[in-house]
This record gives sequence, structure tokens and C-alpha cells, in this order.
Amino acid sequence: MADSDLERLRDRIGYAWEIAHEFGLDPFPTHFELVPATIMYEFASYSLPGRFSHWTHGKAYYRQKMLYDLGLSKIYEMVVNTNPSYAFLMEMNDLLQNTFVAAHVFGHTDFFKNNVYFQHTSRRMIERASLNAERIAKYEFDHGKLEVERFLDAVLSIQEHVDYHLFLKGEDEGEEEEQLRRGEVSRTRPSTEYDDLWELDREEKERRAEEERERRRGRPPKFPEKPQKDLLLFLIRHSPILEPWQRDVIEIVRQEFLYFVPQMQTKVMNEGWASIWHSRIMREMADRGMLSDAEAVEFARMHASVLSPSRTSLNPYYLGYKIFEDIERRWDNPTREEQERLGRKPGMGRQKIFEVRELDNDVSFLRNYLTKELVEELDLYLYKKEGDEWVIVEKNWEKVRDGIVASMTNFGFPYIVVDDGDYRGNRELYLRHLHEGQDLDMVYAERTLQYVHQLWGRPVHLETVYDGKRILLSYDGERNSKTTLER
Repeated sequence: MADSDLERLRDRIGYAWEIAHEFGLDPFPTHFELVPATIMYEFASYSLPGRFSHWTHGKAYYRQKMLYDLGLSKIYEMVVNTNPSYAFLMEMNDLLQNTFVAAHVFGHTDFFKNNVYFQHTSRRMIERASLNAERIAKYEFDHGKLEVERFLDAVLSIQEHVDYHLFLKGEDEGEEEEQLRRGEVSRTRPSTEYDDLWELDREEKERRAEEERERRRGRPPKFPEKPQKDLLLFLIRHSPILEPWQRDVIEIVRQEFLYFVPQMQTKVMNEGWASIWHSRIMREMADRGMLSDAEAVEFARMHASVLSPSRTSLNPYYLGYKIFEDIERRWDNPTREEQERLGRKPGMGRQKIFEVRELDNDVSFLRNYLTKELVEELDLYLYKKEGDEWVIVEKNWEKVRDGIVASMTNFGFPYIVVDDGDYRGNRELYLRHLHEGQDLDMVYAERTLQYVHQLWGRPVHLETVYDGKRILLSYDGERNSKTTLER
């Protein structure tokens, strides 16, 4: 980007900010950084500035760079959910492209601030990620880089197996942020980067006390009492072999994955919301003479490119944009029946989309607002591969909607729970796959069991369904085995 355009970009970002507020948006204060492409690749690969190093991040970096260099991918945006939010603009983009990105970013930062699913996320995650990286670097110094990387390989192989409903908070997040800004230390608990380990130790003592009470009553306690979805948390609390530094590494991975969960829960909504508002902010700037006629035409081309539908996958920008647009239209112009039966009043479209932005996630968004008319207009369908060809298998609008929603359940990851932490009375770990029609990749599953064994230290088992049969995959520390279970 030419130096002569920097001042103009600063002015345009200010105009976009003012227009966003005029439209009713309430974004976090947003700090923009102009960075070279290599830095953008790095941020996109690590997902957070300053995050810990691992070879998987490097692999993602070179894949991102290759796609960009070949013209197969273009990074339009990179924004971090913090308060204030941080957004990154590419130096090689021109003035119009970066203005467009800034308008889009304000839609995201408004969504981060106001959507209920983001309310428990840390608004100072960049600082936390840097602290986490320092802790892992220290462990590499103390225990050897290869040892820590080998351990991270095992943890990252199961990082998605967390329970994102367990947002247990020790103190008010807003107060914690304010203390951080003021440089004050909380008087209510220890204030080191290792605080989470004290909490885990307390919970482990409580668990052991409960087991002792059950033993005295003459009943061997179920371990765990109920199936647990959060495999990482279970390993932190109950693995018989992990050292304190290893439990800390697992908690770092878990904490960072949970930070990204709301973004995974609201991908369609978040991108659709940002797309709705970048289009309106940019059009308003054009109407006020802040963009030239040529820039207005070029923006229309870029906007169409971002919202271009795909024949083989859902474009979240396009789908979210169309649903929000349809909600606003229907609530602005309710039918007579809707007015009489539901009490809708004309002209309530803007209020309704702000309400949806605040309360919904992708599952409820699609379930409640992806209508028959939209499914037909967007030509949505379900398909699968038969032989070497992809074949459409369903066009009924309700089944298409339900199929899309089902694909978002647990973000497409297999739903696995800890069923027994003392299987056969031998401290073996028994996991159960809650099969929902999608078989596991057997090669990947067997390799992952080896990683879980590395974290548990005893034989591990996974019950699943494959080709319609219940089977048990096991790893005893030396070899994998597979057993067919009776129904």
C-alpha cells in the first residue's frame, strides 16, 4: 500500500466507525495494524499473535502461503476477539481493499461484543497466549524441546474433545480485565500464571474425599459417576502418570481451544453479520462521496466475490448474509396472519436482526430462520460420494436444513465421552463414541488411541460402530486390537 494512501485510510476507517455507530452497531474499540503478507500468514496459521510454537502451526503457515501465492486463497480479514480488538490489514492491499476490510471488521467486533456465546471468552487472550507460550518455552528448556513437542503431539491430537458448556469462572471477567489494565493484583486468589493448577489440585482432593466417603459406605464409586465429554479435563484431573508441567500443558491447549469455540459455534452468523454491515457501510460511504464511482463499482465486484456461492460447500458469508437479509425483510413486512397470530408489527426488521445477533448460534439460527423459500432460492441440497461421483441424495427443504444443522453438531468432530476410568478394575480407560451415522477413520482412531495411552499410562479402549457393528478398539501400550461386541 502506497505511503500516500495511509492518511486517507486512517480517515476512511474513522468514517466507517462513525457510520457503523449510526447504523446501531456497538463494536469494541478496534486497533488496526498494517502488516506484510508473511506476518498475515503467521497470524492466520497460529490463529493468535504470540501463540506457542508447534510444527502443526508451521505446516499451516506454508499451506496458507502456497494457497495465497498460487492465487487459490486471499486473506481479506484477520481480527482477534479481545477488548480492544486487534485487526490486521495487508500492506499489499490497496486503499479500497483495506477500507472494505475495516468495514467488515466492525461487523465482527460488534458481534464479539454483543453475542451471548462470546460472553465467557477471555477479552485478554493475546496476553494469555503470550504467557502460555512463555510457559511452554520454559518447559522446553527444562525437559527438552523434543520431549515437550512429543507431548504436544499427543495433546493436540485430541484437543477438540472438550466440553464447551463448562464455562466455570472464578471471578468476574470484567473486573479481572480492569485489574489487568490498572496493573493491580487480585486479593481474592493467587495471581500467577499457574493459578489454574491450584484449582485443579483442590478439585482432585475433593474427588478423593468423595471416593473415601463412598468406600466407607460400602459402595465402590463409579468413576466417573456420569460419562464425561471433556476428555482433556478428565486427563488433567485423573491421569495417574502426568507430571505437573504436563497437566499445565494440557490446560493451556484446552484453554486456548475453548477460546475459539464461540467462533466455531457462530461461523455462519458472524460472517453473515459482518457481510451485511460491510455492504451497508461501504454503500453509505459511496453515497456521501467518500468513495469514487470507480471504487464503488470495484467494491461491488469484491462484495460479489466474497458472497459467491459454491457448488460443493456452504459459503458462510453468503448463507449468513442471505438469512439475515431475509429475516429483516420478513419482519419489516409481516403477513396479515403473522400480524394477527404472532403480534408482529411492520418495520421491526432492524430490531429483529439485532436480537438474533445477540441470542442465537448457528444451530438455532439455521433451525429457526432457514426457510423453505431460502433453501429453494439458494438451491441447497445434500449430497454424498457414490463410487467416483458426487450424487445429490436429498432436496426436501426440511431434510436439507436438518442435515446442515446435524453437520454442525459438535462442529463435525466425533462425540466421544469418558465412560469408565477404572475399566476392569485395572485403571484402564474406556471411551465411548456416541455414533451419529458417521463412522470413524479407523487408521486415525487407532493412532489417536496410542496418543491417549501416552497421556493415561494404562490400556485404553474406544467403543464405536463401524459398518453397522459395535466394535471395541484397544491399545495396550504395544499393539492395537479390534474386537466385535455383541448387541
